[in-house]
Amino acid sequence: MTLVARQYGRAGSPVFLLHGGPGAAGHMAPVARRLAVSYRVFEPFQRKSGKEPLTVARHVADLHDVVDHYARGQRPALIGASWGAMLALAYAAVHPRATGPIVLVGCGTFDPVAHSELRKTIPARTDESVRARLKQIGQLDPDQALKETARIMTQVYSYDPLASPHDEDEVDARAHDETWKDMVRLQTEGIYPASFAAIKVPVLMMLGTFDPHPGRLIMSSLKAYLPQLEYHELERCGHYPWIERASAERFFVFLLAWLESRMSPQPS
Repeated sequence: MTLVARQYGRAGSPVFLLHGGPGAAGHMAPVARRLAVSYRVFEPFQRKSGKEPLTVARHVADLHDVVDHYARGQRPALIGASWGAMLALAYAAVHPRATGPIVLVGCGTFDPVAHSELRKTIPARTDESVRARLKQIGQLDPDQALKETARIMTQVYSYDPLASPHDEDEVDARAHDETWKDMVRLQTEGIYPASFAAIKVPVLMMLGTFDPHPGRLIMSSLKAYLPQLEYHELERCGHYPWIERASAERFFVFLLAWLESRMSPQPS
């Protein structure tokens, strides 16, 4: 196995954190460090761009290799943020018997109505100072430009952040573009979210009320295929709950309690 997966903690049930982006490996490290007190936490770095264009199927196959290697036959919890939440669902739809409970944090959109609302909210919040800073990144290489864009847009996506959400990222702009292109294709063809009906494990969706992603619309689009889906909103919270001044602790308390109540005890 060639993919990198950082491990935190040596005891407890396995938990896999799926980073966003796509192509923003490493940004869930703060979550991994906090959960490692109670679980064996793995933070896979998704495949970088290469000779062949990246697809969702390729990421799903890679994740299965990582889960098979590190979980040692156990059914791990999957916690995905943003694109990582979408990957968690895509993976569980293909490998429903290899997956434990799933947590979707700031999940992306799966239908035109929710996506349209997202595309309205972001420019409405983007003031002239943000636009001016975005114009200045044109001379950077694609990877640097994507990382700087994410840093500049923090104020659009976050309520009152304690830090930048992408300081620890290893950014791959080409991986980002190729993967999103394939995700859009799969949604257009009706593969997602319909295939999520195969998922029978508990699923929790957590979303900040200041997140530009329209949580209730996304939840509604998923509920038809995931009737067991639970929805939890966090006040004074944006797209990255773990960096929010007002809600980070509430995020972790709720997440840990939910995991504890839904994960079967497994040997260390």
